[in-house]
Amino acid sequence: MTLPSISDASASPSTATYPLSELCVLADLPIRTVRYYVQNGLVDRPEGETRAARYSAKHLEQLLLIKKWTASGVSLERIRELLHGAPPPVPPRTRPVGSVSVCSHLTVADGIELVIDPGRAGLSPEQVRQLIRGVMQVFGEVIGTQASDAPPQGPGAVPASAPVDSSAPRHPSRNPEHGND
Repeated sequence: MTLPSISDASASPSTATYPLSELCVLADLPIRTVRYYVQNGLVDRPEGETRAARYSAKHLEQLLLIKKWTASGVSLERIRELLHGAPPPVPPRTRPVGSVSVCSHLTVADGIELVIDPGRAGLSPEQVRQLIRGVMQVFGEVIGTQASDAPPQGPGAVPASAPVDSSAPRHPSRNPEHGND
């Protein structure tokens, strides 16, 4: 493998430029593939034309990302979206068999319940409280009342202003409202 050539001996590595042949060696891709990616807008056009064309570290970075994503099975169309600023997909978290999670249940109104799993959502107890207040406020606006005007619904319901202990498990047999002390 040849070392990358630098157009100016005093240039820093970030300003290094490469002819197409050296870029292909660095990215470990055929020349034809790199030209295809440039032609289809996956990689930025080089500076200059034909044999005088020069590629920068940005081009190399784009090629390495494309190579990584294609090896992972991502389509070229999706890669184009990702390179142009689309948010990357968030892989769903799988729940292993036998896992236990503690959830908060917010009864917004009869027939409307929000289940919050703070651990999976990455929410702190304060963020859970803010979420509950926000949901109740928006619901109040939707139905035309203030969240503080709407009484809590159902047994064990938490008013929008009440603190929420998302780490405490809710278990019906230990709930004094159910009479199972």
